[in-house]
Amino acid sequence: MLYAIISTDIINSLSKRIQARPAHIARLELLKSEGRLIIAGPHPAIDSNDPSDAGFTGSLIIAEFDHLQAAQEWADQDPYVKAGVYKQITVKPFKKVLP
Repeated sequence: MLYAIISTDIINSLSKRIQARPAHIARLELLKSEGRLIIAGPHPAIDSNDPSDAGFTGSLIIAEFDHLQAAQEWADQDPYVKAGVYKQITVKPFKKVLP
């Protein structure tokens, strides 16, 4: 089943994001190589694809897991969690309808 992992950053998370990004991306690449990643990306803090120093306010990942607990456990091990980037993570089932 698909699950949405919706994360909210702490204020001024950019320096922590930059430091933990390689490990975060490596985990996403693994999901992608397994054919389980649907979409992933951050929420810019301003209306721009490149928010520069404004940074980001959180992230969205939609991926396939066997069950909710597996998705939650995966999210809890994210390098951004360990680095203190996220102040909150919500994991919930997602039903893709379109496209």
